[in-house]
Amino acid sequence: MHSQNQCYHGQPMGFFYNNSNQTKDEWDSTQLILVQCVGSVFCCFILVSNAMVIAAVVTNKRFHYPFYYLLANLAASDFLAGIAYVYLMFNTGEVSRKLTVQGYFIRQGLLDTSLSASLANLLVIALERYISVMNWKVHSNLTKRRVTLLIVSVWAISIFMGTVPSLGWNCICSLDQCSTLAPIFSRSYLIFWSVSNLVVFLVMVAMYLRIYAYVRRKTSVLTPHTSGSINRKRTPIKLIKTVMTVLGAFVICWTPGLIVLLLDGVDCKSCNVLKFKRWLLLLAVLNSVMNPVIYSYKDEEMWTTFKNLLRCVCNGTRRQRSSKANIRPGQESGNSLRLSEDTKNSAQEMLKA
Repeated sequence: MHSQNQCYHGQPMGFFYNNSNQTKDEWDSTQLILVQCVGSVFCCFILVSNAMVIAAVVTNKRFHYPFYYLLANLAASDFLAGIAYVYLMFNTGEVSRKLTVQGYFIRQGLLDTSLSASLANLLVIALERYISVMNWKVHSNLTKRRVTLLIVSVWAISIFMGTVPSLGWNCICSLDQCSTLAPIFSRSYLIFWSVSNLVVFLVMVAMYLRIYAYVRRKTSVLTPHTSGSINRKRTPIKLIKTVMTVLGAFVICWTPGLIVLLLDGVDCKSCNVLKFKRWLLLLAVLNSVMNPVIYSYKDEEMWTTFKNLLRCVCNGTRRQRSSKANIRPGQESGNSLRLSEDTKNSAQEMLKA
C-alpha cells in the first residue's frame, strides 16, 4: 500500500502504469515499427497540407478576411497536432514506461493543447459565421485587431488547458485517484475535460442548426422575388457548408474518445477502456488528415491556390537545377582567376599611387 500523503515525482512512468493496472506493453516490436512508419506518412501529410493552407491564406489576397484568418489558425492547430503525433509515436510502447513524469506531461500536453486549440478555433469560427450570416453578409465586420486578439486568446486558453495537469491537477500525490488511460491524470480532471468539450460540441451544433434554419428561411423568402441576384448570396452558404463539414468530422472523430475518457473518469470497471485506446488515437490522426482535404474539396479558390503554390515550388526547383546545369565546366575556376587578377592589378595601382 502506498501512503496517501506521499508524492512520487521522481518515479518513472512504469511505476504509474503498474499502479493503473497496465502491467504489460500492448505493442510488440513489429507492430510498433509498422505504426511508426504508417503514422510518419500521415503526419508528414498533416504537416505539409496544413502548412499549405496557412501559406494559401497568407499569399492569396482573396483570403484576407476574418473567416480565412481563423481557418488558417485552425490549420495551425492541426499542424501542432501533427507534431504532437510524431512525438507520441516515438515515445509510446515500451519507451513510454521509461519516460519521466515531465516527459509524459510534455507528450500529453502537446496533444491536449492541439485539441483545445482546434475546439476553440471551431467555436470562434462558429461565432464569426453566426454574426456574418445573421447580417446576411459573406464576411463579418471584425477588424484585424479583433481577429488578432481572438487568435491570441485561443492559443492562451489552449496552452493553459494543456498545462493544467502539470500545474497540479494530477494524482502524483494521491495514487488512488489515478485514471487508467492517463496514469498520472486525476479521474476528476478527465471528467472535467470530457464534459466541458462535449458541452462545447453541443453549443456549436446548436449554433449551426440555428444558422442553417435561418439561411433556409431567408432563402425561401427571397427566392420568389429575385431572379439571379440570389446567386451572389450563395457564397456565405458555401462557407457554412465548409465549416459544418469540418465540425462534423471533428465531432465524429473526437466524441468517442471523450466518452471513453468520461467512462474512465467515473471509474467504470467493466468498460475496458484500454481496449479502445488505439482506435481512438487513429480517429484523432484521421481528423487532422481530413481537414485540409475538406478545405480544398469544398472551396474551389483554396484548391486553385494549392495548385499554384505547388506549381511555384516545382518551377523553382526546376529553375535551380537548370541554373546549376548551365554552368560550364571551368567557368567557376575562370571567374575566380579573373577575380584574383583584378585584385592583383588593383593592388599594384594602389602601390604606385
